[in-house]
Amino acid sequence: MSFIVTRRRLVTGLAASAATLLAGCDRLARNEDVRKALFSAENMHKWLQRSLMDRDALAREFRPDQRSRLFRGNGTVNPNSEDYKTLWRGDFADWRLRVDGLVARPLALSLAQLKSMPNRIQTTRHDCVEGWSAIGTWRGVPLHLVLDNAQISTRAKYIVFHCLDDMGGGNAYYESIDMIDALHPQTILAFALNEKPLPVRNGAPLRLRAERHLGYKQAKYIKHIEVVADLKQVRGGKGGFWEDVAGYEWYAGI
Repeated sequence: MSFIVTRRRLVTGLAASAATLLAGCDRLARNEDVRKALFSAENMHKWLQRSLMDRDALAREFRPDQRSRLFRGNGTVNPNSEDYKTLWRGDFADWRLRVDGLVARPLALSLAQLKSMPNRIQTTRHDCVEGWSAIGTWRGVPLHLVLDNAQISTRAKYIVFHCLDDMGGGNAYYESIDMIDALHPQTILAFALNEKPLPVRNGAPLRLRAERHLGYKQAKYIKHIEVVADLKQVRGGKGGFWEDVAGYEWYAGI
C-alpha cells in the first residue's frame, strides 16, 4: 500500500507541474470538469507512460536462467470452493472460458482448445503492489487472438476478466484493461509457468499476463471475459475488485 501512496504523490506532483505549464490555455483553465479529467493522478499517470513509450513497447524479457527459484502466489492462492475443487480434480477438463459482451461470436473455449491455438512464451518480471517481485516464464495465448475469434465490436473499449476466486460474501475477483493493453503483443492468457501447467497458487487453469502492469491487474482463475464499452455498469463501476473496495488506481502501468 505504501507503494501506491508514493506513486500517487509523485504523479500528483507531475500533474500539478503540467497544470502550471498549461495555465495559459484559458478555455482549460476555466473548465473545472476538463481540468479534473486531464490532471487527475490516474489520467496523468496513464498519459505520461503512453506519451513517453510506444504503445507497443515491450516489457523487459529475461533469460530462463534468471528465473526466480520460487514464483510465489499473489492475492488468492487457492479459491478452495467446491466448484473449483471439482474442476481441479478433473484436471480442468470441464472448465470453459466464456467470451461474450460486445462480440458477434460468443465463445466457450476449453483448456485444450486454448492450448491448440498459437501461443507465446515470455520470461518477465512480476511486480507486486506489496513490494516483492519474481521472474517467471509464461506460456499462453495472445489475448488478441481470442478477441479476433470472438469478432469484437468497434464499440469495444474495455476487456473485463471475471474470476473463480471468491473474495468474501460471493464477491468474486475481477479486473479490466483497455483495448491498447488488450492488443499489446505481451498480453497473454497464460496456462503454463516455467514450462509446467499453471499451479493453483498462480492462477490455474488460466490467468492474465499484462506485462506492463502491477500484479493486481493480472487476473487469476479466469472463467469469463466480457467485452464492454463502459466500466461504470460493471460491478462497483471502477474497473476492478481492489479499485472498488480499496481505492486502488485502475491504471497500474509500470
